[in-house]
Amino acid sequence: MTTAESGIPVQAAPVKSAVRTVLLLEHFAARPGLHSLADIQNDLSLPKSSLYMLLRTLVNLGWVETDATGTRYGIGVRALLVGSSYIDGDEVVAAARPTLDRLSDDTTETIHLARLDGTSVVYLATRQSQHYLRPFTRVGRRLPVHSTALGKALLATHTDQEVRGLLPRRLEAVTEHTLTDREQLIDELALVREQGYAMDREENTLGLRCFGVAVPYRTPARDAVSCSVPVARLTGEHEQLIKAALFEARDRLSVVTRRM
Repeated sequence: MTTAESGIPVQAAPVKSAVRTVLLLEHFAARPGLHSLADIQNDLSLPKSSLYMLLRTLVNLGWVETDATGTRYGIGVRALLVGSSYIDGDEVVAAARPTLDRLSDDTTETIHLARLDGTSVVYLATRQSQHYLRPFTRVGRRLPVHSTALGKALLATHTDQEVRGLLPRRLEAVTEHTLTDREQLIDELALVREQGYAMDREENTLGLRCFGVAVPYRTPARDAVSCSVPVARLTGEHEQLIKAALFEARDRLSVVTRRM
């Protein structure tokens, strides 16, 4: 869009209904399950009548689902189709698959590929541990950037000033081990830059330690790879193997993603 006089691009005003639709879908994505109209209205502070009409429209289109009573709402199957198409069409995810498979074989532990999105990391691909664990998947899941090895590895590719601009002074405590002081986190990021990898010491999940490296095909990096291992199974020898395997995976990914 341009002005008639100057031809200078002018930012289009946001379309209110589109903004509300995105807010609603993101609200559901962050809160699994079904929710009442009153709860949704309270969380989003939208006019109740407008919210109801928006919900009914999205139900009819398959983006929102409702229970048998028609009074509780949650994310619909159409959102899954869109999310899957993002993963399926992403060049980095496709290029990383052989490397993630090899990293999984080399370490026998759980492997994640994730992308920075604001103050969160979003999981794009997962390889489950070869040891017996409760089955789960994290593809599409968002976690705080400051409490994960993936997030720390990505933050370390930014300047301290950029990190201060991104994160508040006080950070959410996900577990009792999470760093909640931004300046302490920034001090740790200096060590991450020096050693080339980041660690999550039960800061996101109790009993689990994670190691992460950024994939440097962009500066600052937007993607990272991690390996998670239960503390009870982590020996000094196994830790060294994991770090070496992550460095090797990072170097392979640097080559295959160089032109992306």
